[in-house]
Amino acid sequence: MTDPAEPERHRAGSRRAARPRRTRSAGEVVLTVIGELLITAGVLVGLFLGWQVWWNNLVLSGQQTSAAQEQSKKWIDDAIKAPRPTPTDPSSPEAVDPPVMAQPGDYEPFAVIYIPRLGPDWKRTIRETVDVDKVLNSYTAGVGHYAGTAMPGEVGNFAVAGHDSGWGNTFIDLSKLHIGDRIYVQTKDGWYTYLFRNFEYVQPTQVQVIASVPHHPDVQPIDRLMTITTCNPPFHAGERLIAYNVYAGYQPTQDVPNEIRAAVTGG
Repeated sequence: MTDPAEPERHRAGSRRAARPRRTRSAGEVVLTVIGELLITAGVLVGLFLGWQVWWNNLVLSGQQTSAAQEQSKKWIDDAIKAPRPTPTDPSSPEAVDPPVMAQPGDYEPFAVIYIPRLGPDWKRTIRETVDVDKVLNSYTAGVGHYAGTAMPGEVGNFAVAGHDSGWGNTFIDLSKLHIGDRIYVQTKDGWYTYLFRNFEYVQPTQVQVIASVPHHPDVQPIDRLMTITTCNPPFHAGERLIAYNVYAGYQPTQDVPNEIRAAVTGG
C-alpha cells in the first residue's frame, strides 16, 4: 500500500538536497589559512628545537670526551718520560696510602673520570668547583669537584657533580650503575679506583650528602669515599640522584687499568 505522505517527504527531501551550500567569507578563509600556517610553524619550531637540543648535546659530549682524552694522554706521556716507581716495600707509605694532591685552583682541570658502565669510551675532565657556566656547561669539562671536599684517594669524601641531561648529558645514565662497578679517576699522580656501592635519592637541599661522612658532618672520617651527584629524573631537577662509591686501590699513571685501556689509548 502506498503511503500518501511519501510524495510530500520526497519533495521535502528534494528541497533540502537542493539547498545551496553556505559560502565562507574572505575573512573566514584568511583566518583558516593563518591558523593552519601557525600550526605548521609550531610543529616545525618544535622539531627544530628538539633537533637542536639533541645535536648540541651530541656535539658537546664529543668535545668533552676529546678534551678528557687529550688531558689523559698528556699525563700518561709525562709519566712515561719520568715514571713513578711502584712501591715494592709493603711498609712504604705509598703502599699503604696513595698520593694525594693539593687542592687545585678554581676551574683548574685536575682529573679525568672513566666509568665503563656509562659507555666503552665514556670519560670526562674534572675541574675544580661546580660553577655552572665555567665547569658543568664547559666544552672541555662536564664534571665539577665540590671545593673543600676530599681529593682523589684522600680519607674523606671526594665529591663531584655533573648534569644528567643537557650540556653533554654527562650523567644521564648514572642510574644504570651496578653494585661493584669500577670508577677510575686519573690525575697526574696516578689512577684511583672506586667501587660503586649504592644510590640515594634526596631533595636538592640535602647538601650533607657531600660531607666527609655523608649525612654526618660532625663525624671524623676514616674511609675514602667518592660521591657523585646529579639531577633526577632526566630533564628535570626535582630531586638529586646520589651515587656512593668506596676506594679500592691506586696504581701509577703509566699502569693503565686493563678495563679501560682501549678508552684511554683510543684503540
